[in-house]
Amino acid sequence: TYNRGGRPPHFGEIIRVLEHFNLLPAIFFLKSRSECDGAIKTCRCEEERIENDDFHYSLDEQLERFPYLKNHKQLYHLEKARVAAHHAGQLPAWKFLVEAMMKKGHLKAIFATSTVAAGVNYPARTIVMFNSDLYNGHDFLPLSGIEFHQMTGRAGRRGQDKIGFMLAIPGRFMDLVHVKRLLFSKPEGVESRIRNDFSMVLNLLLSQTPDDIKGIFSRSLAAYQLKESGQSGSEIKLWEDFQRHLNFLREEGFVDEYDRPTENGLWASKLRLDQPLLIAECLKQQVLPLDDEQLLAATIAPFVYDGDLEIKIDRKRVPRKLIEAGGNIAKALRGLMRRMQAAGFPVNPIYMWTSVVIYNWARGADWDEMVKSLGMADGDMAMLILRTADNLRQLMSLKDTHPEIAEQAFHARAALLREPVVFE
Repeated sequence: TYNRGGRPPHFGEIIRVLEHFNLLPAIFFLKSRSECDGAIKTCRCEEERIENDDFHYSLDEQLERFPYLKNHKQLYHLEKARVAAHHAGQLPAWKFLVEAMMKKGHLKAIFATSTVAAGVNYPARTIVMFNSDLYNGHDFLPLSGIEFHQMTGRAGRRGQDKIGFMLAIPGRFMDLVHVKRLLFSKPEGVESRIRNDFSMVLNLLLSQTPDDIKGIFSRSLAAYQLKESGQSGSEIKLWEDFQRHLNFLREEGFVDEYDRPTENGLWASKLRLDQPLLIAECLKQQVLPLDDEQLLAATIAPFVYDGDLEIKIDRKRVPRKLIEAGGNIAKALRGLMRRMQAAGFPVNPIYMWTSVVIYNWARGADWDEMVKSLGMADGDMAMLILRTADNLRQLMSLKDTHPEIAEQAFHARAALLREPVVFE
């Protein structure tokens, strides 16, 4: 029984039982990254290397492709116990390697977080569940039908298994009555996620009038679903939110009195980003660095980070030009951020540490040293770098209106995209 006496389960023993009944390979869905990483340590490492066997041929092939992973701290357990952890804290290349080995039938089990159930890409005969709830970023809530079916849908290998198996381990966080109910429930319907944002509004105005857009909203899935649920005036709510965004864009000079994008609005529409207005304001006020691609990458980084992690940095060790560039941007954005907040639009804090991370990486810093000094997970740092690179790619599209920035963005992006963040 899971968590008897407060002890964690011995995953290695569960794997041995599954192996006895020919129920491997398996995916274990666990509640956290740390639990996934800890699980592999309970698995017995007993397999000796057999020269030229299929497993090691495939593994060597992958490691030749991703040389950086030859020193991965979990490689030993993958090779000796044939298990691996797979979650958002891992490098993209490591997750690819794990999936490739699982697809070829070389692994006994993978330990994955429940939140990535929809995105896992590897076949298993059995899925193993310990929780009947799921963390949504704020609270643990009972699994929904869609979440449950996403997880159980991973059971059964196409062309190999006639059926797939689910093993529910009894324990403190497992409500078997709820699981039984989910087994016979129909998946919830698809829910519309349509939301207005500044980038969407600008792009709609490129080809549609506000009246056209109001008609589109009235025929949308979101409006239909709101009507079905008994809420009246559903399209009016979408329309009012659209107008709120439109009015702000007009006040800021991105839309004219005839509700058409201005010159600034036309190039700003190409910035399909999380914070398009903030970066657009930086461009309008000419505070982005034009002569240093590493500095440009660093100044873009705070706009892509939407977490709440605060990493302490020693400002005495931060280059003066980086502090000055960050200060110039903060000063240039102060008014716009205040106006956005007053109008009820969310504005994320500008975290200086993100600029330091990206600046050091763009200048060729060693990956392992950075991860160790910052205390960040590999996957989190890789995501920050990749999202910054994507924002730089958007700036590259402004070559007609902002050629110098577009050129610097090209070089800045190239400085970020190197191993182990990217792989061929």
